[in-house]
Amino acid sequence: MAKLYFYYSSMNAGKSTTLLQSSFNYRERGMHTMLWTAEIDHRYQAGHITSRIGLDTQANSFGADTDIRAAVEAEHARMPIACVLVDEAQFLTRAQVLQLASICDQLNIPVLCYGLRTDFRGDLFEGSAQLLGIADTLSEIKTVCDCGRKATMNLRVDGEGRAIRFGDQTEIGGNDRYIALCRRHFMERVDGYR
Repeated sequence: MAKLYFYYSSMNAGKSTTLLQSSFNYRERGMHTMLWTAEIDHRYQAGHITSRIGLDTQANSFGADTDIRAAVEAEHARMPIACVLVDEAQFLTRAQVLQLASICDQLNIPVLCYGLRTDFRGDLFEGSAQLLGIADTLSEIKTVCDCGRKATMNLRVDGEGRAIRFGDQTEIGGNDRYIALCRRHFMERVDGYR
């Protein structure tokens, strides 16, 4: 039986690289994969998954109103899909996560989702919360804080590197806007222990 997987981490842990490697492994064996990424992430070429180490491939884009299940069914009818892989899974809606679960349960296609667990305030994203609740397998992809401990938090910073504590949950950015930190150093930077 196919499973729904959620691979989560803080920023800069290699989620996109791992996703692209997984897709490559399927394709190397002659199996068809279907890749998805959030259309809101405009850092790279639209409709592409790009890793920080330079790997890149074309992908389908999803927005809040995208019916991923219908698109997967249509593609699966055209050419059998061995695996669905979703980058930036934190931007999925609750309904889309349920669609992904139905792809596993009813179409018997495994779905691998990769995304952030929490935002810059330490709050869960909608897609991540739903995946944490219903995924068959949860796996943390680890990265490290400047101190060498495991980084679990995403600190948003301004142009001078000062912590930003307030603002919209979603603000797209890379190393210029976010720093992966352990909880202790995150809380110290945002005065969270007070």
